Amino acid sequence: MGNRYLPKGMRPSTLDERREFYKSEFNLNGVKRWFSGWCGKTVFAVIIGRHTGIYPPEYEEEASTTILIENYADLEDVREWILEFLPESVYYDRNVYDEQGHAIGQEMAFDLDPENLTCPIHGSLEDKMRRHEGLSFCEIELEMVKDETIGLYEELSKRFSNLRIVYSGRGFHIHVLDEDVFGWSPEERAEVAREVKSKGFMIDEWVTSGGMRLIRLPYSLHGMVSRIVTPINISEIGDFNPIYDERCIPRFLKT
Repeated sequence: MGNRYLPKGMRPSTLDERREFYKSEFNLNGVKRWFSGWCGKTVFAVIIGRHTGIYPPEYEEEASTTILIENYADLEDVREWILEFLPESVYYDRNVYDEQGHAIGQEMAFDLDPENLTCPIHGSLEDKMRRHEGLSFCEIELEMVKDETIGLYEELSKRFSNLRIVYSGRGFHIHVLDEDVFGWSPEERAEVAREVKSKGFMIDEWVTSGGMRLIRLPYSLHGMVSRIVTPINISEIGDFNPIYDERCIPRFLKT
Protein backbone atom coordinates (compact mmCIF):
# COMPACT_ATOMS: atom_id res chain seq x y z
CA MET A 1 0.00 0.00 0.00
CA GLY A 2 3.05 2.31 0.04
CA ASN A 3 2.60 5.71 1.67
CA ARG A 4 -1.19 5.71 1.54
CA TYR A 5 -3.25 7.17 4.34
CA LEU A 6 -6.91 6.31 4.98
CA PRO A 7 -9.67 7.46 7.35
CA LYS A 8 -9.96 5.95 10.80
CA GLY A 9 -10.71 2.21 10.81
CA MET A 10 -10.16 1.72 7.09
CA ARG A 11 -7.43 -0.71 6.03
CA PRO A 12 -6.80 -3.50 3.51
CA SER A 13 -8.56 -6.81 4.12
CA THR A 14 -6.59 -10.01 4.54
CA LEU A 15 -7.31 -13.10 2.45
CA ASP A 16 -8.98 -14.78 5.42
CA GLU A 17 -11.19 -11.74 5.92
CA ARG A 18 -12.18 -11.68 2.26
CA ARG A 19 -13.02 -15.39 2.49
CA GLU A 20 -15.09 -14.85 5.63
CA PHE A 21 -17.01 -12.00 4.04
CA TYR A 22 -17.92 -13.79 0.82
CA LYS A 23 -18.79 -17.02 2.61
CA SER A 24 -21.08 -15.62 5.29
CA GLU A 25 -21.95 -11.99 4.65
CA PHE A 26 -22.09 -11.26 0.91
CA ASN A 27 -25.67 -10.15 0.21
CA LEU A 28 -26.65 -12.11 -2.89
CA ASN A 29 -30.29 -11.09 -2.51
CA GLY A 30 -29.19 -7.47 -2.65
CA VAL A 31 -27.20 -8.17 -5.79
CA LYS A 32 -30.23 -9.88 -7.33
CA ARG A 33 -32.40 -6.86 -6.53
CA TRP A 34 -29.82 -4.53 -8.02
CA PHE A 35 -30.07 -6.33 -11.37
CA SER A 36 -33.86 -6.74 -11.41
CA GLY A 37 -35.03 -5.60 -14.83
CA TRP A 38 -31.53 -5.89 -16.31
CA CYS A 39 -31.62 -7.10 -19.92
CA GLY A 40 -29.39 -10.01 -20.81
CA LYS A 41 -26.75 -11.82 -18.79
CA THR A 42 -24.44 -9.83 -16.54
CA VAL A 43 -20.68 -10.16 -16.88
CA PHE A 44 -18.74 -9.89 -13.61
CA ALA A 45 -15.04 -9.22 -13.09
CA VAL A 46 -12.45 -9.33 -10.32
CA ILE A 47 -9.05 -7.81 -9.61
CA ILE A 48 -7.22 -10.01 -7.14
CA GLY A 49 -4.47 -7.84 -5.69
CA ARG A 50 -3.36 -4.99 -7.95
CA HIS A 51 -3.37 -2.23 -5.33
CA THR A 52 -3.04 -4.10 -2.04
CA GLY A 53 -0.44 -6.66 -3.08
CA ILE A 54 -2.53 -9.21 -1.14
CA TYR A 55 -3.45 -12.27 -3.20
CA PRO A 56 -3.45 -16.08 -3.08
CA PRO A 57 0.07 -17.22 -4.03
CA GLU A 58 -1.23 -19.46 -6.81
CA TYR A 59 -2.57 -16.35 -8.58
CA GLU A 60 0.59 -14.27 -8.36
CA GLU A 61 0.87 -13.90 -12.14
CA GLU A 62 -2.77 -12.83 -12.46
CA ALA A 63 -2.86 -10.60 -9.35
CA SER A 64 -2.87 -7.31 -11.28
CA THR A 65 -5.00 -8.36 -14.24
CA THR A 66 -8.76 -8.08 -14.70
CA ILE A 67 -10.40 -11.52 -14.73
CA LEU A 68 -13.87 -11.79 -16.28
CA ILE A 69 -16.51 -14.11 -14.83
CA GLU A 70 -18.78 -14.93 -17.76
CA ASN A 71 -19.49 -18.65 -17.46
CA TYR A 72 -21.67 -19.17 -14.42
CA ALA A 73 -25.03 -20.76 -13.68
CA ASP A 74 -26.37 -18.34 -11.06
CA LEU A 75 -25.24 -15.89 -8.39
CA GLU A 76 -24.22 -18.71 -6.07
CA ASP A 77 -21.89 -19.83 -8.82
CA VAL A 78 -20.50 -16.28 -9.04
CA ARG A 79 -19.88 -16.38 -5.29
CA GLU A 80 -17.88 -19.59 -5.74
CA TRP A 81 -15.70 -17.95 -8.37
CA ILE A 82 -15.10 -15.01 -6.03
CA LEU A 83 -14.16 -17.41 -3.24
CA GLU A 84 -11.71 -19.05 -5.62
CA PHE A 85 -9.92 -15.78 -6.43
CA LEU A 86 -10.43 -13.93 -3.08
CA PRO A 87 -10.13 -10.59 -4.89
CA GLU A 88 -9.61 -7.11 -3.49
CA SER A 89 -12.31 -5.82 -5.87
CA VAL A 90 -15.41 -7.16 -7.64
CA TYR A 91 -17.06 -5.39 -10.58
CA TYR A 92 -19.80 -5.82 -13.11
CA ASP A 93 -19.84 -4.91 -16.78
CA ARG A 94 -22.25 -2.02 -17.49
CA ASN A 95 -22.63 -3.12 -21.11
CA VAL A 96 -25.83 -4.80 -22.26
CA TYR A 97 -25.16 -7.62 -24.74
CA ASP A 98 -27.33 -9.39 -27.31
CA GLU A 99 -27.43 -13.19 -27.73
CA GLN A 100 -24.40 -13.07 -30.01
CA GLY A 101 -22.36 -11.23 -27.40
CA HIS A 102 -22.40 -7.84 -29.11
CA ALA A 103 -22.75 -4.75 -26.93
CA ILE A 104 -26.05 -3.06 -27.69
CA GLY A 105 -26.13 -0.52 -24.88
CA GLN A 106 -24.59 0.57 -21.60
CA GLU A 107 -25.65 1.80 -18.20
CA MET A 108 -24.31 5.32 -17.65
CA ALA A 109 -22.61 6.12 -14.36
CA PHE A 110 -20.71 8.94 -12.68
CA ASP A 111 -17.67 8.15 -10.52
CA LEU A 112 -16.62 10.56 -7.76
CA ASP A 113 -13.49 9.71 -5.79
CA PRO A 114 -12.20 11.67 -2.77
CA GLU A 115 -8.56 11.73 -3.90
CA ASN A 116 -9.53 13.81 -6.95
CA LEU A 117 -10.52 16.74 -4.74
CA THR A 118 -8.08 19.31 -3.39
CA CYS A 119 -7.72 18.77 0.34
CA PRO A 120 -6.82 21.73 2.58
CA ILE A 121 -4.32 19.47 4.35
CA HIS A 122 -3.06 17.02 1.71
CA GLY A 123 -3.35 19.19 -1.39
CA SER A 124 -4.34 18.27 -4.93
CA LEU A 125 -4.19 14.90 -6.67
CA GLU A 126 -0.96 16.05 -8.32
CA ASP A 127 0.51 16.80 -4.88
CA LYS A 128 -0.45 13.35 -3.65
CA MET A 129 0.96 11.66 -6.76
CA ARG A 130 4.32 13.36 -6.20
CA ARG A 131 4.34 11.89 -2.69
CA HIS A 132 3.23 8.46 -4.02
CA GLU A 133 -0.10 8.84 -2.18
CA GLY A 134 -2.34 8.77 -5.25
CA LEU A 135 -5.12 6.56 -3.85
CA SER A 136 -5.03 8.05 -0.37
CA PHE A 137 -7.83 10.09 1.17
CA CYS A 138 -8.71 11.50 4.57
CA GLU A 139 -11.92 12.20 6.49
CA ILE A 140 -12.02 15.76 5.16
CA GLU A 141 -11.86 14.54 1.56
CA LEU A 142 -14.52 11.92 2.32
CA GLU A 143 -16.87 14.66 3.53
CA MET A 144 -16.00 16.81 0.52
CA VAL A 145 -16.80 14.05 -1.97
CA LYS A 146 -20.11 13.41 -0.20
CA ASP A 147 -21.07 17.06 -0.70
CA GLU A 148 -19.93 16.80 -4.32
CA THR A 149 -22.19 13.76 -4.79
CA ILE A 150 -25.22 15.55 -3.36
CA GLY A 151 -24.64 18.48 -5.69
CA LEU A 152 -24.17 16.28 -8.73
CA TYR A 153 -27.28 14.26 -7.90
CA GLU A 154 -29.30 17.48 -7.76
CA GLU A 155 -27.83 18.58 -11.09
CA LEU A 156 -28.51 15.23 -12.80
CA SER A 157 -32.06 15.14 -11.42
CA LYS A 158 -32.90 18.05 -13.72
CA ARG A 159 -32.27 15.78 -16.70
CA PHE A 160 -32.72 12.16 -15.56
CA SER A 161 -35.54 10.52 -13.60
CA ASN A 162 -34.07 7.21 -12.39
CA LEU A 163 -30.88 7.71 -10.39
CA ARG A 164 -29.21 5.53 -7.75
CA ILE A 165 -26.34 6.39 -5.45
CA VAL A 166 -23.80 3.79 -4.31
CA TYR A 167 -21.08 4.27 -1.72
CA SER A 168 -18.17 2.65 -3.55
CA GLY A 169 -15.91 2.04 -0.56
CA ARG A 170 -13.91 5.20 -1.19
CA GLY A 171 -16.22 7.66 -2.92
CA PHE A 172 -19.60 7.44 -4.61
CA HIS A 173 -21.14 6.28 -7.88
CA ILE A 174 -24.31 7.74 -9.36
CA HIS A 175 -26.01 5.27 -11.72
CA VAL A 176 -28.41 6.53 -14.41
CA LEU A 177 -31.08 3.91 -15.07
CA ASP A 178 -33.34 5.85 -17.45
CA GLU A 179 -34.19 3.31 -20.14
CA ASP A 180 -33.41 5.53 -23.14
CA VAL A 181 -29.92 6.36 -21.83
CA PHE A 182 -28.85 2.72 -22.23
CA GLY A 183 -28.98 3.31 -25.99
CA TRP A 184 -26.90 6.48 -26.03
CA SER A 185 -23.77 6.62 -28.16
CA PRO A 186 -20.31 7.17 -26.64
CA GLU A 187 -20.38 10.67 -28.11
CA GLU A 188 -23.61 11.51 -26.29
CA ARG A 189 -22.19 10.18 -23.03
CA ALA A 190 -18.96 12.11 -23.50
CA GLU A 191 -20.92 15.30 -24.09
CA VAL A 192 -22.77 14.88 -20.79
CA ALA A 193 -19.45 14.21 -19.04
CA ARG A 194 -17.98 17.40 -20.49
CA GLU A 195 -21.03 19.41 -19.44
CA VAL A 196 -20.80 18.10 -15.89
CA LYS A 197 -17.06 18.80 -15.71
CA SER A 198 -17.61 22.33 -17.03
CA LYS A 199 -19.91 22.98 -14.05
CA GLY A 200 -17.08 22.15 -11.67
CA PHE A 201 -17.83 18.54 -10.72
CA MET A 202 -14.76 16.30 -10.35
CA ILE A 203 -15.94 13.15 -12.11
CA ASP A 204 -14.00 10.49 -13.95
CA GLU A 205 -14.99 11.29 -17.56
CA TRP A 206 -13.66 7.92 -18.76
CA VAL A 207 -16.30 6.12 -16.69
CA THR A 208 -19.22 8.30 -17.80
CA SER A 209 -18.31 8.27 -21.49
CA GLY A 210 -18.06 4.47 -21.45
CA GLY A 211 -14.30 4.07 -21.85
CA MET A 212 -14.27 2.09 -18.61
CA ARG A 213 -17.24 -0.27 -18.75
CA LEU A 214 -16.64 -1.96 -15.37
CA ILE A 215 -18.02 -0.55 -12.13
CA ARG A 216 -17.83 -1.81 -8.58
CA LEU A 217 -20.49 -4.38 -7.67
CA PRO A 218 -22.96 -3.26 -4.96
CA TYR A 219 -22.73 -5.37 -1.78
CA SER A 220 -19.20 -6.56 -2.61
CA LEU A 221 -16.21 -5.86 -0.37
CA HIS A 222 -13.80 -3.07 -1.22
CA GLY A 223 -10.67 -4.88 -0.11
CA MET A 224 -8.45 -1.79 -0.08
CA VAL A 225 -10.43 -0.17 2.73
CA SER A 226 -12.49 -3.03 4.24
CA ARG A 227 -15.84 -1.43 3.51
CA ILE A 228 -18.97 -2.89 1.90
CA VAL A 229 -20.11 -1.26 -1.34
CA THR A 230 -23.52 0.05 -0.27
CA PRO A 231 -26.48 1.64 -2.11
CA ILE A 232 -27.54 4.84 -0.32
CA ASN A 233 -30.79 6.77 -0.64
CA ILE A 234 -30.41 10.46 -1.47
CA SER A 235 -32.56 11.32 1.57
CA GLU A 236 -30.02 9.79 3.96
CA ILE A 237 -26.73 10.70 2.37
CA GLY A 238 -26.42 13.97 4.29
CA ASP A 239 -25.88 12.09 7.56
CA PHE A 240 -24.09 9.14 5.98
CA ASN A 241 -20.62 8.39 7.36
CA PRO A 242 -18.98 5.17 6.11
CA ILE A 243 -16.41 5.32 8.91
CA TYR A 244 -19.10 4.38 11.42
CA ASP A 245 -22.18 3.28 9.40
CA GLU A 246 -22.98 -0.33 10.35
CA ARG A 247 -24.16 -1.16 6.83
CA CYS A 248 -20.70 -0.53 5.41
CA ILE A 249 -18.58 -2.24 8.06
CA PRO A 250 -17.94 -5.98 7.56
CA ARG A 251 -18.33 -8.29 10.53
CA PHE A 252 -14.61 -9.04 10.74
CA LEU A 253 -14.06 -5.42 11.81
CA LYS A 254 -16.91 -5.47 14.31
CA THR A 255 -15.39 -8.33 16.28
